[in-house]
Amino acid sequence: MADMILVDVDSFETRVALIENSSLREIFIERESRRSIMNNIYKGRVIRVLPGMQSAFVEIGLNRTAFLYVSEISPIDPSVFQDEIEMEVDPKQKKYFSGEIRIQDLVKEGQEILVQVIREPIGDKGAQITTYLTLAGRYLVYMPEARQIGVSRKIENEKDRHRLRKLVESLRPEGAGGFIIRTASGRASDNEIKSELDYLLRLWGEIKDKALRSPCPSPVYEEPALELRVIRDYLSPETSRIIVNDKSSFERIQEFLRHSSGGQEKIVELWTGSEPIFEHFGIELELDKALEKRVWLKSGGYIVIDETEALTSIDVNTGKYVGTRDFEETILKTNLEAAREIVDQLMLRNIGGIIIIDFIDMNRLKNREKVINVLKEELKRDKAKSVVVRISEIGLTEMTRKRTSHSLTRKLCQPCPYCEGKGYLKSTRTIAYEIYRELVKNQAGLAGKSIKLYINPMVAELLMGEEKRLLLQLEKDHRIKVNIEIQDTFHQEQYEYSVITDSSSDESPGG
Repeated sequence: MADMILVDVDSFETRVALIENSSLREIFIERESRRSIMNNIYKGRVIRVLPGMQSAFVEIGLNRTAFLYVSEISPIDPSVFQDEIEMEVDPKQKKYFSGEIRIQDLVKEGQEILVQVIREPIGDKGAQITTYLTLAGRYLVYMPEARQIGVSRKIENEKDRHRLRKLVESLRPEGAGGFIIRTASGRASDNEIKSELDYLLRLWGEIKDKALRSPCPSPVYEEPALELRVIRDYLSPETSRIIVNDKSSFERIQEFLRHSSGGQEKIVELWTGSEPIFEHFGIELELDKALEKRVWLKSGGYIVIDETEALTSIDVNTGKYVGTRDFEETILKTNLEAAREIVDQLMLRNIGGIIIIDFIDMNRLKNREKVINVLKEELKRDKAKSVVVRISEIGLTEMTRKRTSHSLTRKLCQPCPYCEGKGYLKSTRTIAYEIYRELVKNQAGLAGKSIKLYINPMVAELLMGEEKRLLLQLEKDHRIKVNIEIQDTFHQEQYEYSVITDSSSDESPGG
């Protein structure tokens, strides 16, 4: 749980950092040019139904059409909520998951429907949406089309669970829909819960009215500002300070807490220091570290994190740690430390999708079980839903983590324009040999002539030094005399050549 929340607001970007034991645990970033649409509700139009994929494309007014799976049409799916819940699914709704109900029986092309974004557009994929709408508050999540009342599993006391369920049942108007009782309700007063329940019901009424009046497609509900969303979802009794560098945000947060968490508005502070707030608390430095591939462990070992389009791989190494006497114990200690750090990094970097962890091989089964148990236990701190598979015989652990938006790396970085996102270049030696083969291939038109070779300075250095023999060989064996022209603006893999004519003018370049 975060003991401090830092809010850094600029005209172009808002950043919210969760601090635990003086370390950055999670970071949330939203840019004015690309605001989050997660959990926004839209009035959309079905433009194409795909029976073969049991899905549909829905126009909601974004650059790309949104994607709707058949399983996201009305059935209760607890995985879409941040809190784990305990709630039974209506037996009738099991038909959605068994294939008895087909998407072509549920929606038609041209039909107007209310949908909510459950995953933001990522890469070339449009937003993923659901027709099962939810409205989140600090203590409750309202589900207009459900009937059940669920309780967060993180509320472990049975008396509290029973009391809260009975309380919400008594407050809920007949036919008003379902609710999830969130973890924060465990320490809320009855009046606070009643106040939020009434607010969510009023909000749903306003959304319905707006949907009836609005054109299609158009947004009918947008989530509050980033700082309010983070405080709503992550504020805990352990949070002792919320420090904000912007007066307007400071006042908004105070107002929000005054109505939703009586008394907690007192922990909000307006930052007046001369130094930027993130710089003062060391967040800028930690953000830079979070973009590095290698993460060092306190023992001297390290992990390497590689994000790709298909999956994220994490490699564990002993590094400088050599242990004492027992090699197996050395490996176990490194793997246990790595398991804890991996969860920290997944949360900090917001890495989702398929994740493959290459722990160091362990011979003893009990040690492999220890590592997997620690990994699962640490993941309980994470609000994102995850599934972990056991460690294989070769030490690979497969897991998935729910992806709802871009990872920190993809949010802050762009593919390298020099290597075009590959992460590597052809070496200078490879380019030198490639040039040699290109000239030999075209020797019929080049034999007996002199050429100008335009190349990158690094390749030129190699050809005029260690690989000068290539130029000598071209002249001796193929009668091609090469004059190097260094081009500072050339990419390392780029080269061109032109024939030197008798009039000293060049023919059109080749290569």
